[in-house]
Amino acid sequence: MLSDLHAARARILSGQTNAPAELDQTLAAARSPACSHAFVQTTFDDARQAACHPLAPQRPLAGLAVSVKDLFDVAGQVTAAGSAVLADVAPASRDCTAVARLRGAGAALVGRTNMTEFAFSGVGVNPHHGTPANACDATVARVPGGSSSGAAVSVAAGAAFVGLGSDTGGSIRIPAALNGIVGFKNTARLVPTDGALPLSTTLDTVCAMTRSVRDAITVHEILAARTVTRSQASLSSYRLAVATTLMLDGLTPPVAAAFERTLKTLRDAGAHIDPMPLPPLQDLGTIQSTGGFSAAESYAWHRELITQRGDRYDPRVRARIERGAAMKAWEYLDLVQARQAWMANVGLALAGYDAVLSPTVPIIAPPLADVAPGQERDEEFFRINALLLRNPSVVNMLDGCAISIPCQQPGELPVGLMIWHGALRDDTVLNIAMQAEAALALRSAA
Repeated sequence: MLSDLHAARARILSGQTNAPAELDQTLAAARSPACSHAFVQTTFDDARQAACHPLAPQRPLAGLAVSVKDLFDVAGQVTAAGSAVLADVAPASRDCTAVARLRGAGAALVGRTNMTEFAFSGVGVNPHHGTPANACDATVARVPGGSSSGAAVSVAAGAAFVGLGSDTGGSIRIPAALNGIVGFKNTARLVPTDGALPLSTTLDTVCAMTRSVRDAITVHEILAARTVTRSQASLSSYRLAVATTLMLDGLTPPVAAAFERTLKTLRDAGAHIDPMPLPPLQDLGTIQSTGGFSAAESYAWHRELITQRGDRYDPRVRARIERGAAMKAWEYLDLVQARQAWMANVGLALAGYDAVLSPTVPIIAPPLADVAPGQERDEEFFRINALLLRNPSVVNMLDGCAISIPCQQPGELPVGLMIWHGALRDDTVLNIAMQAEAALALRSAA
């Protein structure tokens, strides 16, 4: 099992190793077949310089490897967002805020990671750069999840301790769940989005994937420039709910079994968990029937590019963007108002609960061959995409926060447990996740 950032930093501070030696191990992983197509650009020499900086070991990231999704501005690099259409734009003149904060914390940036073109899919397929295979199955090439596909593979395969990414409808939590790592989506307003190419300005969230919840807390504190209020309260101190509406529909047997075992483990650890219908979840399809925020807001950004270079887009991504062309101004304004009313209804339903538990996604990672580029596989691609986005996107529409942590047994393909709530409940969600992670670790060790 790969060690997390905290363990690596402890080794460095105790003198057992140093940042350059730790970096060498991650760079070897980045060059390995497991990371094929995970990176669109590597910056190993720059990473070595950061690891050798005399102040690095004292900083929170200790000169250790961090990958950056191809969505974010890094000074001197082209921000192409996984596309061919932006491959020839001018390099960024400065780091975006998120990258600058990671650098300031001592990050050694090892490269830009592959992604779904323009972040518009939960599957992770990219026809321009190839698709990185899921890191957790050496026998079958499986879907990595998206849109932060390369970021997830870089963390799960040992090429980075932190994968900076984005989450508009699940793009952090989906690949985290499918690759067996931790993905935390903070309340969107807590981390600046400047210098990140937008998908939906309403829903976009800048956040990261890590190998543990404690690492997720540290990285969130860096990205949000805030301190998480930590609690040692036991699971018995919290009132938790399981959303029985929509989020448990159509679970495949491996996911259903892992989720039920997890609920039992948490109850055995003292958690109070109530099944709870959430009828407003059934309304999301109607609310977003005209295409939703992502279609409208992405089309506003892409419309001139599509006119000029539409033939260079991934056809599946272009089709989703162009749905926004049909949305009328009054439909968009209705969507804004409907979302506000919906958020209020969900908030009332969750009153008295500290967090909600759900499977992050209802399926394990399907074979990559089922969704590879090609019109003959489009129907299956869009079916799987909708399944992967269904549960996580609820939290984005809620303007909430959520974390996905692995909950499968050793030897099983990854399954994610999503712990979530509304806006600015980040610290409570993270503290519950710490306790849940510990309980699941004890179960695995038994």
